[in-house]
Amino acid sequence: MKINLSKKLYIGIAFCVSLAGIGAVSYGLFFNSQTSRPPQTAEVKAMEVVQRDTPINYEFVGKVSAKNEVKIMSKVAGNIVEKMVNGGETVYRGQPLFKIDNKQYLSAINSARGTLIKLQATLTNTKRDVERYRTLAAAKAVAQQTLDSYETQAAEEAAAVEVSRAELQQAIENEQDTLIVSPIDGRIDVNDVSQGYYVVAGSTTMGTVSSIDPVWVQFSMSENEYIKFSRLGQGTLPESFRNNLKLMLSDGSDYGEKGHLEQIDKGISDTTGTITLKAAFANPQKFLVPGMFAKLVIPGEIRQGALLVPQRAVKELLDNTFITVITGENTAESRQVSMGEKVGNMWIVKEGITAGESVVIEGIDKVKQGVSLNITMVESDTLSAPAQK
Repeated sequence: MKINLSKKLYIGIAFCVSLAGIGAVSYGLFFNSQTSRPPQTAEVKAMEVVQRDTPINYEFVGKVSAKNEVKIMSKVAGNIVEKMVNGGETVYRGQPLFKIDNKQYLSAINSARGTLIKLQATLTNTKRDVERYRTLAAAKAVAQQTLDSYETQAAEEAAAVEVSRAELQQAIENEQDTLIVSPIDGRIDVNDVSQGYYVVAGSTTMGTVSSIDPVWVQFSMSENEYIKFSRLGQGTLPESFRNNLKLMLSDGSDYGEKGHLEQIDKGISDTTGTITLKAAFANPQKFLVPGMFAKLVIPGEIRQGALLVPQRAVKELLDNTFITVITGENTAESRQVSMGEKVGNMWIVKEGITAGESVVIEGIDKVKQGVSLNITMVESDTLSAPAQK
């Protein structure tokens, strides 16, 4: 019985060893077949490097601001008894906005007018006395000193009349100032005061009116950019920087109206290292509002014979840029290049490629060194052309 069990055990072990050997042989054959298989072909799209004279546009991020922004403050104090405009509405120069209680100012007018009338009457009487004493003094009936005294009194009373007249004028102007009008055309903000609010003269901001046509687009450029552009303009910004400025809105659309440069700051900021500029744009439809961000596109020079590749053909790694170039054997070569400005969906290459070479624009991630390529050539005209970047 023991002998039979031992035979069965030996037979089982031998069977297992046989299966393991067969599996190892089969795996070796499979592995050898895989490693000996030629490398697969990578499907890519490529485009020949474009060479042409290229206009260069420079772009800056700008922010819309009001050309004029005025805080509305009253010259007189009092409670607002009437509000004639709602926050956010368009207003015009001279348009009434608020009315301050004017009762005390009307009383001040009446009081100043009464004082003036009284002083004028006193002056008139004194002038009569002066005329009488002049007659008497001419006849040697009174001393010259008496006449001099009346003439001095008349002069003092005349001065008092002028002071009173000025006080009356001031009282009238104070009453007129109880009607608050807009100093400019524009739009009043929504943070205006309400009816019944007490206004402190020269202190309370009743609202802010911002002009809306034209508007400014404020932007900044670095010190190096300013130096570069000033050299192009031989000591000042080129004429192309001053006129025919284009504005691209945040949704990528063209604003349509052309702008011009109006202000350049006096110097470079100590904190940011940039200089601030302001360009003016007409805003007849009141579409642009303060606080909007937009891209300012400024036409620059023409780059003669520039070499261009699609932006999607360029890979950036840290501070280096690379382009995958097609070799004569239809394989890929990764090449470090030096890039210039972006023009639409293209990118100028300053160094690293030559005209006539082709670059991979699609399927770059599938390309490996030495892998054969199945190339589909694409014409540059078939590429989409988004807004310039």
